[in-house]
Amino acid sequence: MNGSGVARDAAMRGLKVALFERNDLAFGASGNSSGMIHGGPRYLTYDPAVTETSCTDSGHIQAIAPHLLFRIPFLMPVERSARAKVMLTLMDAFFQAYDEYQPLKRGKPHARLTPDELHQLEPGLRGDMAGGISFDEWGIDGARLCTANALDARERGAKIFIGTTIDAIERRPETGDVVAVRWRDLRNGKTGRMTTSAVVNATGAWAPITASLGGLEAKRARVRPGKGIHVAFDRRLTNYAIGASSIDGRQIFIEPWQNMTIVGTTDDDFYGDLDEVTATSEEVRYLVQGIARVFPAIQAGRAIHTYAGVRPTLFAYGRLEDALSRDHRVVDHTADGAPGLYSMIGGKLASYRLFAEEMTDVLAKRFRLGATCATHKTFLPGGDVTVDPFELSARLEIDAVAARRLVYRHGSRAERIEERIRERPREASVVCPCEPVLEAEVRHAVKEEMARSIDDVSRRTRLGLGACGGMRCAARCGQIVAEERDLPPRYGREMALRFLLRRARTRVVALGPDQARQEALAIATARAELGVVDANLDSQSESEPR
Repeated sequence: MNGSGVARDAAMRGLKVALFERNDLAFGASGNSSGMIHGGPRYLTYDPAVTETSCTDSGHIQAIAPHLLFRIPFLMPVERSARAKVMLTLMDAFFQAYDEYQPLKRGKPHARLTPDELHQLEPGLRGDMAGGISFDEWGIDGARLCTANALDARERGAKIFIGTTIDAIERRPETGDVVAVRWRDLRNGKTGRMTTSAVVNATGAWAPITASLGGLEAKRARVRPGKGIHVAFDRRLTNYAIGASSIDGRQIFIEPWQNMTIVGTTDDDFYGDLDEVTATSEEVRYLVQGIARVFPAIQAGRAIHTYAGVRPTLFAYGRLEDALSRDHRVVDHTADGAPGLYSMIGGKLASYRLFAEEMTDVLAKRFRLGATCATHKTFLPGGDVTVDPFELSARLEIDAVAARRLVYRHGSRAERIEERIRERPREASVVCPCEPVLEAEVRHAVKEEMARSIDDVSRRTRLGLGACGGMRCAARCGQIVAEERDLPPRYGREMALRFLLRRARTRVVALGPDQARQEALAIATARAELGVVDANLDSQSESEPR
């Protein structure tokens, strides 16, 4: 998110920009977050500046991408106990302080609720609550936000390289100045060299590794990687997000998110492979157990997948993970003998735009640019015009739900997909019924949004992330991707099976025994129907076919 934000801001100010993404847009924490542009009330207790910047930038993001935001009302119930009355009074006072920041993000003031009011809003809560507090935050699709920034940067002249890693950052031996980067396309092995006098290391938890490519010690861009996992359920189990406490006292939550329910999140130090971050069964039970204490219905919900990301938290030794600062910092490596190399450390999705502005301000000063930041008042692609989904549904004769989801993801650019369907009426067919996703949108993601695989399409459209886990759409999506990229049909089939296997791995840690047996049968059926029996497919990467 930070990288695409800087690419957009720098391109808007007239710089020549190239963005290199090792995996795919929003592959890391940006696409695996809690999906909120929130102020973070808990930061008020130890880092109020983070709350203020997050609320401020939330307001700006709402202004430039109004189609991507949706309101998430929160309930904070208080269990009945001898201290319940005191706790409610303290929480009431705390959220009164948070109300001071709410106007920055068009938030509603909090309300103190009686037990009857609490259960009227959410009957599924435990019956012995002493009352609670309500407040609200904003939800967003982080992958769509990241994609929108990258698209805008590209349309302003930036070059975007997906699936391309940086192998080295070259520096002049005499002065240490950055002079070039060497890159390698991970899908076909092609290599190249691009000259430049400035490199922004916006690689999140990978930042220390990236800094070392320029000959610096990893500690010069040090982060404290924090793993957070989420569990997704197949429908809305509640219309309100509900706060709860885990067994060790951490704050966790259950939230309605788009057309599903999400439970999150953990916060644990992580020192594993950043390209292979997955949830464990212990982490899933930790979250579900905590939520079940206040919302027992979660135990009857059907988990459909899990996802995990790693926060690039500012480094601090000895503090508990949950108490680490969520602030951000621009590191100028001139002090390390590498003029022109910068690292973006820390940060939150909710304040990405402000972080990108601060980084681009440094670049503007370096290159003596007169242009100032305008990302807070310039619409992201799709945010400029409001499209009525019901009128779109009537014009294209498609399901109203499909039209509404299309407008949510693309805003005014849904009309570009409408143009495709008018020219090719058969592309109005539904590929993924769970979301739903139309064939025209899949083709649009490949041709216009740099998607190169089913996983890429999934990040841009949420195809395959619904209740069926891709079983009803992966094969057709693979066929479409192969067609659009002029690849043989075999590639589409293999890609579909890889996608299904990866989705199955995200589910298995959250399954009960009955669902686990069904899972094994489903995968065996998919292999047979796709005609792919190579056992080595399980570990193969999405490489180009020979």
